[in-house]
Amino acid sequence: MAGFSARDDHDEVMGEINMIPFIDVMLVLLIVFIITVPVMKHAVNVDLPRASSEKEVVKPEQLRLSVQADGTYFMGENRVDDAALPGLLQQEAARQPQPELHIRGDKDVRYERVALAMAMAQQAGLKKIGFVMEPTPIAP
Repeated sequence: MAGFSARDDHDEVMGEINMIPFIDVMLVLLIVFIITVPVMKHAVNVDLPRASSEKEVVKPEQLRLSVQADGTYFMGENRVDDAALPGLLQQEAARQPQPELHIRGDKDVRYERVALAMAMAQQAGLKKIGFVMEPTPIAP
Protein backbone atom coordinates (compact mmCIF):
# COMPACT_ATOMS: atom_id res chain seq x y z
CA MET A 1 0.00 0.00 0.00
CA ALA A 2 2.27 2.55 -1.26
CA GLY A 3 -0.45 5.11 -2.03
CA PHE A 4 -1.51 5.47 1.54
CA SER A 5 0.39 7.54 4.00
CA ALA A 6 0.80 6.67 7.61
CA ARG A 7 -0.49 10.05 8.65
CA ASP A 8 -4.24 10.70 8.82
CA ASP A 9 -5.45 13.90 7.02
CA HIS A 10 -7.80 14.77 9.90
CA ASP A 11 -4.98 15.30 12.39
CA GLU A 12 -3.88 18.62 10.84
CA VAL A 13 -4.74 21.83 12.72
CA MET A 14 -6.98 24.18 10.75
CA GLY A 15 -5.54 27.72 10.80
CA GLU A 16 -8.63 29.67 9.53
CA ILE A 17 -12.17 30.19 10.82
CA ASN A 18 -14.99 28.48 8.98
CA MET A 19 -17.36 31.34 8.08
CA ILE A 20 -20.14 29.27 6.51
CA PRO A 21 -22.10 28.56 9.77
CA PHE A 22 -21.77 32.22 10.80
CA ILE A 23 -23.17 33.40 7.46
CA ASP A 24 -26.04 30.89 7.72
CA VAL A 25 -27.01 32.18 11.18
CA MET A 26 -26.87 35.79 10.00
CA LEU A 27 -29.11 35.05 7.00
CA VAL A 28 -31.66 33.33 9.23
CA LEU A 29 -31.68 36.34 11.61
CA LEU A 30 -32.08 38.72 8.67
CA ILE A 31 -35.09 36.77 7.40
CA VAL A 32 -36.63 36.74 10.90
CA PHE A 33 -36.23 40.54 11.22
CA ILE A 34 -37.62 41.13 7.71
CA ILE A 35 -40.74 39.16 8.63
CA THR A 36 -41.28 40.57 12.16
CA VAL A 37 -40.77 44.32 11.51
CA PRO A 38 -43.90 44.80 9.36
CA VAL A 39 -45.92 42.79 11.89
CA MET A 40 -44.79 45.11 14.72
CA LYS A 41 -45.90 48.21 12.81
CA HIS A 42 -49.44 46.94 12.31
CA ALA A 43 -50.79 47.82 15.72
CA VAL A 44 -54.29 48.77 16.78
CA ASN A 45 -54.99 52.37 15.75
CA VAL A 46 -56.06 54.45 18.72
CA ASP A 47 -56.95 58.12 18.52
CA LEU A 48 -54.82 59.52 21.36
CA PRO A 49 -55.58 62.85 23.05
CA ARG A 50 -53.24 65.73 22.34
CA ALA A 51 -51.52 67.68 25.08
CA SER A 52 -49.23 70.66 24.94
CA SER A 53 -45.84 70.20 26.55
CA GLU A 54 -45.14 73.92 26.59
CA LYS A 55 -45.24 75.63 29.94
CA GLU A 56 -47.89 78.30 30.14
CA VAL A 57 -46.14 81.59 30.70
CA VAL A 58 -48.05 84.20 32.63
CA LYS A 59 -46.46 87.57 32.02
CA PRO A 60 -46.52 89.71 35.15
CA GLU A 61 -48.05 93.13 34.99
CA GLN A 62 -45.73 96.10 34.78
CA LEU A 63 -46.02 98.75 37.45
CA ARG A 64 -44.67 102.20 36.49
CA LEU A 65 -43.29 104.49 39.16
CA SER A 66 -42.23 107.89 37.82
CA VAL A 67 -40.16 110.44 39.71
CA GLN A 68 -40.46 113.99 38.41
CA ALA A 69 -37.68 116.58 38.51
CA ASP A 70 -39.13 118.17 41.68
CA GLY A 71 -39.16 114.74 43.44
CA THR A 72 -42.89 113.95 43.28
CA TYR A 73 -43.90 110.32 42.73
CA PHE A 74 -46.46 109.09 40.19
CA MET A 75 -47.81 105.54 40.09
CA GLY A 76 -48.98 105.18 36.52
CA GLU A 77 -50.80 108.47 35.92
CA ASN A 78 -51.77 109.16 39.57
CA ARG A 79 -49.76 111.33 41.95
CA VAL A 80 -48.71 109.50 45.15
CA ASP A 81 -47.66 111.10 48.44
CA ASP A 82 -44.45 109.99 50.14
CA ALA A 83 -46.42 108.58 53.09
CA ALA A 84 -48.81 106.56 50.89
CA LEU A 85 -46.13 105.05 48.62
CA PRO A 86 -44.94 102.24 50.95
CA GLY A 87 -48.50 100.99 51.54
CA LEU A 88 -49.25 101.05 47.83
CA LEU A 89 -46.05 99.13 47.05
CA GLN A 90 -46.92 96.51 49.72
CA GLN A 91 -50.35 95.99 48.13
CA GLU A 92 -48.72 95.45 44.74
CA ALA A 93 -46.10 93.07 46.20
CA ALA A 94 -48.88 90.88 47.67
CA ARG A 95 -50.45 90.26 44.24
CA GLN A 96 -49.84 87.00 42.36
CA PRO A 97 -48.05 87.01 40.01
CA GLN A 98 -46.04 89.82 41.45
CA PRO A 99 -45.77 92.79 39.08
CA GLU A 100 -42.47 94.16 37.82
CA LEU A 101 -41.67 97.67 39.06
CA HIS A 102 -40.27 99.99 36.39
CA ILE A 103 -38.84 103.20 37.82
CA ARG A 104 -38.69 106.21 35.50
CA GLY A 105 -36.59 108.97 36.98
CA ASP A 106 -36.30 112.41 35.43
CA LYS A 107 -32.73 113.27 34.49
CA ASP A 108 -32.81 116.33 36.77
CA VAL A 109 -34.19 114.55 39.85
CA ARG A 110 -31.94 114.05 42.86
CA TYR A 111 -30.60 110.51 43.11
CA GLU A 112 -31.79 110.43 46.70
CA ARG A 113 -35.47 110.38 45.59
CA VAL A 114 -34.91 107.45 43.21
CA ALA A 115 -32.88 105.53 45.82
CA LEU A 116 -35.65 106.15 48.38
CA ALA A 117 -38.24 104.71 45.98
CA MET A 118 -36.02 101.66 45.39
CA ALA A 119 -35.60 101.11 49.14
CA MET A 120 -39.37 101.36 49.71
CA ALA A 121 -40.01 98.84 46.92
CA GLN A 122 -37.46 96.43 48.34
CA GLN A 123 -38.89 96.74 51.87
CA ALA A 124 -42.38 96.15 50.45
CA GLY A 125 -41.17 92.82 49.02
CA LEU A 126 -41.06 93.55 45.30
CA LYS A 127 -38.55 91.21 43.64
CA LYS A 128 -38.19 92.64 40.13
CA ILE A 129 -37.17 96.28 39.98
CA GLY A 130 -35.89 97.92 36.82
CA PHE A 131 -35.06 101.35 35.43
CA VAL A 132 -36.50 102.89 32.27
CA MET A 133 -34.22 105.22 30.29
CA GLU A 134 -34.42 106.88 26.95
CA PRO A 135 -31.66 105.77 24.57
CA THR A 136 -29.05 108.40 23.76
CA PRO A 137 -28.77 109.14 20.03
CA ILE A 138 -25.38 108.18 18.63
CA ALA A 139 -23.68 110.94 16.64
CA PRO A 140 -22.69 109.85 13.10
